[in-house]
Amino acid sequence: MKNVAIIGAGLTKFGSHWDRDLVSLSVEAGIKAVHDAGISKEDVDALYGGTMSAGLFINQEHLASKLADFSGFRNIPSTRVEAACASGGVAFRQGYLDIASGMNDVVVVGGVEKMTDVGLHSITKALATAASNTYEANLGATFPGLYAMIAKRHMHDYGTKETDLAEVSVKNHENAIHNKYAQFRRKINVDDVLNSQMIADPLKLLDCSPITDGASAVVLASADVAKKVCDTPIWIKGSGHAVDTISLHDRKDITTLNATKEAARQAYLQSKMTSNDIDCVEVHDCFTIAEILAIEDLGFAKKGEGGKFVSEGQANIGGKLAVKTSGGLKAKGHPIGATGVAQAVEATLQLRGDAKNRNTNAEVAMAHNVGGSGGTSTVHIFSRDR
Repeated sequence: MKNVAIIGAGLTKFGSHWDRDLVSLSVEAGIKAVHDAGISKEDVDALYGGTMSAGLFINQEHLASKLADFSGFRNIPSTRVEAACASGGVAFRQGYLDIASGMNDVVVVGGVEKMTDVGLHSITKALATAASNTYEANLGATFPGLYAMIAKRHMHDYGTKETDLAEVSVKNHENAIHNKYAQFRRKINVDDVLNSQMIADPLKLLDCSPITDGASAVVLASADVAKKVCDTPIWIKGSGHAVDTISLHDRKDITTLNATKEAARQAYLQSKMTSNDIDCVEVHDCFTIAEILAIEDLGFAKKGEGGKFVSEGQANIGGKLAVKTSGGLKAKGHPIGATGVAQAVEATLQLRGDAKNRNTNAEVAMAHNVGGSGGTSTVHIFSRDR
């Protein structure tokens, strides 16, 4: 397989874009990434775009054609990828595999979601399609409810406390202050989290990621192209992708996301690295308990000690492992299809030294993207060194 690098990255501001549509957000992120790469549109061989539910959110399908059209890319392959909240991560992997296989030399990978154009009821209904329609959504289960069950079980089995969950949110809000693209750039404290509105016991409002509009994009290139056009390529050292049962009731242990563990195993094996080599990681913190699970499932802490890892400050910038330097889904925002690609953007900025909230001297970064309650997961490892 060929070596593949990120040579360009772009983001829109994440938040509520009442005056923007999905296409304009996508085009903005894509243009930024292409300009950052120092290439022209004529150099691009293929497009991959991650988006979860544009049909339900904005009544628009066939996005592969529409986004290529409005971005000025015509007559090249364009593929829309859907994998619930892991749509961006899976799109990124497809772009990586395209170049690694030798099929193409330059690929643009984007992710986008426009969620605020419909009411809260419609948003909840659309998001529920990422769960099992037969055994969960049709019976009234929502994602806050599903992750609340996971949190309750983790608390029961390992003694995790609500304050441990709250510390995740506090840390990620602190990190988002320095991210100009983040949706919520303000500090909060543990009491703010504990006193916020109960959503699904034990998860409060400030334990949950927000509803967000936004887009992200990266330009991937083969080694031959990267060396010619880019002074600071960021190399993709490992790529993993796995699935698990879509329903919680079919899992042996709902506090372990087996898709994450398997995707991580693949990425570590390919990169010839271990968890000890990672300097910073963007994990999928759709809810605060999800970050705790990720820290454990990715091998950064023993099972049951993810909450302690955060509350002791080991996940802070300057700690043992910088977790969510961007502010994460919780504070940066979670435009579903854009999230996985945005994680790759953050890894790129960190390793290039361009991030305002930098983990000093980071050499290896990881991105971890989850679909649904763990039905899909991708893990990617990045390095400054080829």
